[in-house]
Amino acid sequence: MFCDLVGSTALAARLDPEDLRDVIGAYHRCVAVTVASWDGFVAKYMGDGVLIYFGYPQAHEDDAERAVQAALAIIMAIKDVEAPDRLQVRVGVATGLVVVGDLIGENESQERGIVGETPNLAARLQTLADAGTVVIEPSTRILVGELFDYRDLGEAPLKGFSASVRAYEVIGTSAVESRFEALHTAALAPLVGRDEEMELLLRRWAKAKTGDGQVVLISGEPGIGKSRLAATMIERIGQEPHTRLRYFCSPHHTDTAFYPLIKQLERAAHLQRDDDAHVKINKLGALLSQGSAQPDDYRLVGGLLSLPDVGQHTGLQLSPQQRRQRTIDALIRQLKGLAQHQPILQIFEDVHWADPTSLDLLHRNIELVQKVPVLLLITFRPEFHPPWVGEPHVSVMALGRLGQRNGAALIEAIAGDRMPPEMVGEIIDRTDGVPLFVEELTKAVLEAGIEGPAAASALSMVPSRSVPASLHASLMARLDRLGPGKDLAQIGAAIGREFSYEVLAAVSSDSEAALRAGLKQIIASGLVFCRGTPPDSSYLFKHALVQDAAYGTLLRRTRQQLHARIAEVLETQFFDQAEREPEVLGRHFSEAQRPDRAAAYWLKAGRQAAERSANLEAIRHLSRALESLKMLPDSPDRDRQELIVQSAIGTPLTAVHGYAAPETGIAFRRARELGARLGDADALFSTLSGQWTFHCVRGDHDKLRELTAETQRRAREMHDEMLELAGYRLSGLTALYFGEFEQARSDFETILRVYVTSRHRPPPVHYIWDPKFYAIAYLPILDWVLGFPKRARTWQQAALDYAAELNQAVLNTHVKIYAGAGLDELLFNVASVRGYADTIVDLADQHDLRYFRLSGLILQGWTMSQAGDGEVGLALMRRSATERLAMGVSWYQIRYLIMLAESYLRQDRIDEGLVAIAEANDLRARTQEHMWAAELDRIEGELRRNQGTAPVEVEMLFQKALAIARDQKAKSFELRAAISLARLWRDQGRRTEAKDLLAPTYGWFKEGFDSPDVVDAKMLLQDL
Repeated sequence: MFCDLVGSTALAARLDPEDLRDVIGAYHRCVAVTVASWDGFVAKYMGDGVLIYFGYPQAHEDDAERAVQAALAIIMAIKDVEAPDRLQVRVGVATGLVVVGDLIGENESQERGIVGETPNLAARLQTLADAGTVVIEPSTRILVGELFDYRDLGEAPLKGFSASVRAYEVIGTSAVESRFEALHTAALAPLVGRDEEMELLLRRWAKAKTGDGQVVLISGEPGIGKSRLAATMIERIGQEPHTRLRYFCSPHHTDTAFYPLIKQLERAAHLQRDDDAHVKINKLGALLSQGSAQPDDYRLVGGLLSLPDVGQHTGLQLSPQQRRQRTIDALIRQLKGLAQHQPILQIFEDVHWADPTSLDLLHRNIELVQKVPVLLLITFRPEFHPPWVGEPHVSVMALGRLGQRNGAALIEAIAGDRMPPEMVGEIIDRTDGVPLFVEELTKAVLEAGIEGPAAASALSMVPSRSVPASLHASLMARLDRLGPGKDLAQIGAAIGREFSYEVLAAVSSDSEAALRAGLKQIIASGLVFCRGTPPDSSYLFKHALVQDAAYGTLLRRTRQQLHARIAEVLETQFFDQAEREPEVLGRHFSEAQRPDRAAAYWLKAGRQAAERSANLEAIRHLSRALESLKMLPDSPDRDRQELIVQSAIGTPLTAVHGYAAPETGIAFRRARELGARLGDADALFSTLSGQWTFHCVRGDHDKLRELTAETQRRAREMHDEMLELAGYRLSGLTALYFGEFEQARSDFETILRVYVTSRHRPPPVHYIWDPKFYAIAYLPILDWVLGFPKRARTWQQAALDYAAELNQAVLNTHVKIYAGAGLDELLFNVASVRGYADTIVDLADQHDLRYFRLSGLILQGWTMSQAGDGEVGLALMRRSATERLAMGVSWYQIRYLIMLAESYLRQDRIDEGLVAIAEANDLRARTQEHMWAAELDRIEGELRRNQGTAPVEVEMLFQKALAIARDQKAKSFELRAAISLARLWRDQGRRTEAKDLLAPTYGWFKEGFDSPDVVDAKMLLQDL
């Protein structure tokens, strides 16, 4: 608040300096006395003005109200100042964040250094005020609500501010009490106003106990009572035989796979940090034995908890995605086993913070629930959109705010009969029906002592980033009253929502006695919950908003120093935790502005996530590593670190977003630049492969030969065998793309002849670029095209076996799309294609393989259209193909459009089929992909023939298809084109010509006589 004495210049003209000094002195004394009654801090005398702070050095819940009330009181008091001329005062009040620094100056000129625009805004506002008035800005207006009456002064330009500021003149106190927004923290106060909700939960519990499991989705804004409702449910069924499982998601672990499950298991097994490996294994074994654990489950769950292989539970040789999936299976099996003994109440809290892997588990969990006696409660904020709405066993509950009667009941439950009726009314009015606001404000009033309505305010001039001003004010006042305990709360807030005594003690400089006393004080305040006794205790902030409020009081430099200290402690004294959760160290080093150290831990976290096939988490961790590296100065060492991260992020980016996604291309392009600059052959092997694939999938045909040539050139320059094999791989795939089938087969066969597993298999992170895999994966289609259906079958099995050996989700999905379903679709084995398609979609859903999922859906649609469900199948094919193209994908898109067109032909939907062919032709012209050129012209000919197009035009299309196939030496395409043309000629009565055309092509085939095309050719020849 800035007060300015009006008329001082005129007084100076009429009074000598001594008289003026007396008048100003009297004015200053008046302000000091008046403001003291409102607990303001007179910060600075400025000539005939004075600057006063509210909220410093002690925060109060109603600082904005106090400032306005003090301003009105000053205006009234200045009238009583004795002076030769009547004095008046004008006041400006502003609310905002400031940073209070050290004392500067000496004696009477001593003051606190304040950084922030709020004091300047207050000073500018008072220039708008008329004599004897108070002017406030919008933030203050919102905080004090309707406690005063106002006159809107409109927008006003202020010196030093880029935008105009709306101003309000405070006319006086109104008859209406103010209101404010608030947020919720978990509380122990009785639940009120939720009778209907509790009845619904109890009905669902009764139904679940009969074996008809139920899920209830509980949605509501922060502070509305979601956690309290769950806690009440626990209390209500506490005497009934049941098992309780409760999981808490964390805002700091949204990228940590299985985080809520890990923490629940650690709590349920009573694992202690000092337990040795055997003790932990035994405790975990005792826990798992209560369910239906299989022998491998002990090792899987032990691995989840980072327990070593000891005793009878030896290690499992599993790929990352296998371990991830089998771990989910083990956890689901454990739940199913527990449910066989007695009903289960299962609670997942704050699912809006859940990591993707835990959400995958939750999907499985919800599927299981409907078959077992489980009531599953899931709480989340409105911004989370649960995908389970609409399931028959899923209910939705949206919590609303409390009414006046229920609000008063909650206040009474907390304060008993100590709260005067007028105070109850004020609290209800200000809290606006949010239970957390009611509870927190009531407790704040009780802690402050009830001296009158002014003590009940819960507004603040310093809202933090994520805490609304009203609740922030209440919490800040309570934190200020902690005294020394406030410092511990701040340290705890920097550590995380949950922190242990050991870590806090290691970070804090307090003595053990002071530490325990401060913690006792924090616990007594109700801001933090405690589990266990020191030194084996842990602490949990009552609500994330409490943590935010405490954390928001730290200065930036203090935060950085504190995070650096926490990271150092975790790294040196809690090595096991640092190994298990490197992302925690990454976060602390990032906040400490130590990008070099942060990058290393984010990289480690990303690699760990990738090994668990937690691709989304891996991308986020590795992206943070890149953000950290951007903060380092340019140097060869920084480039090497970035190269490692860029190379590592390529695989999860490909898995989630696909080969053609812009972010995938950017990562590979940057890694290629760095690899070339540093002369790193290993990096070039993966990055040139990745960049070629990016351009291939997008249809950037000019880049394919360019990147192939560069790979071959660098292989020669560096004399590197892996780059040489990569050159053959890219050459073969490029030839396949352009329809040069014999060249493609020659390159792939060269790879298989040269490849030695012990020397040439890349590390697991780069299996996705293994040359042998791609040679085997595309040989099935390639040999079929060249006219060897039986040999194609042999390669198909070899490809599936090799993908299983490599054991990575992306490769398993890839091989099932191309070597598996791709070949069987050409052989028209509908049942086999459907099996592959379902597996592809399942794998994609399990591992966030969005790019591959669309191929699986197209294949599913194709099988549906062939099996009689044409309308649904064709719609699925069309929709998925369109979405695939929207992702920038052109590779294999022509084949899918041909399949779509042929399916339309079978349904006699000729016009739609021709539309699909036109799209395919446009794509062929743009991308120059010629792999399917013969088939494209042949299917168009079949559609035109059924449309009634002139036979000569149809024949031209069949002849064109035949010529392309012969030029490409694509015998299977040649046979299909010959069959189509022979049928046309037969129907025209040209039977001899038809036979002469078809017989030599059919006679060329020496195998695959049971394949549909060869069988069709034989039957047509017999007819001819």
